[in-house]
Amino acid sequence: MDNKTLYTIIVHSENFAGLLNQVTAVFTRRQINIESLNVSASSIKGVHKYTITAWTDKDTIEKVVKQIEKKIDVIQAHYFTEDEIYFHEIALYKVSTPAFQENPEASRVIRRYNARIVEVNPVFSIVEKNGMSEDITSLYEELRSLDCVLQFVRSGRVAITTSCFERVNEFLDARENKYIESKNIDHE
Repeated sequence: MDNKTLYTIIVHSENFAGLLNQVTAVFTRRQINIESLNVSASSIKGVHKYTITAWTDKDTIEKVVKQIEKKIDVIQAHYFTEDEIYFHEIALYKVSTPAFQENPEASRVIRRYNARIVEVNPVFSIVEKNGMSEDITSLYEELRSLDCVLQFVRSGRVAITTSCFERVNEFLDARENKYIESKNIDHE
C-alpha cells in the first residue's frame, strides 16, 4: 500500500433507492476497494449519512469525492484523514458458554478489552465491544485462540468530524438563505 492513506468519506444525501449503487460504482470504476461502509439516518430530517473508508492516495480521493458530489441526490461529500474525525466500530462475538465457562482466561480477556457480556444462555454468550478497529480485531484473535468463538460480526466505521460544526449544516443553511433571498427578489 505504497503512498496510500486510509480515508473516511462522509456523504450526505437524500434517501432515494439506487443511490448507494451509484456511490459504490464510483469506487468500482477506479478499482478502489471499500474497506467499510455504514449508511444511516443523520441528525437532519430526510438526510442520510454514508460513512465509507478506503485506502487510496490524496489525488484519487479528491476525484472520487468530486464524482460522488455530482450525483443528483447527493447533498455534500467530504473526505477526512483519521486525525480529522472521531470514529468507532462495534463488534459482536458469539462464544460457546460451556467453553467460555471452562476457561477463566476468557473472562480476563473480556475485561482487559473493556468488552461486555450482553447475553448468556446455556449454549452461547454474546460479547459486545465498541472501539477502534485494531482492538476489535485483537479481541477476536484472543478469543479465537481460546477456541470459544462461534460467530463474529463487526460494523463499518461510524464517524463524526472533530470540528465544532457539521459542514452539511452550513451548506444547507446557505442554500436555504439563498432560496429565501431569491424569493424576496422575486417579490420586489
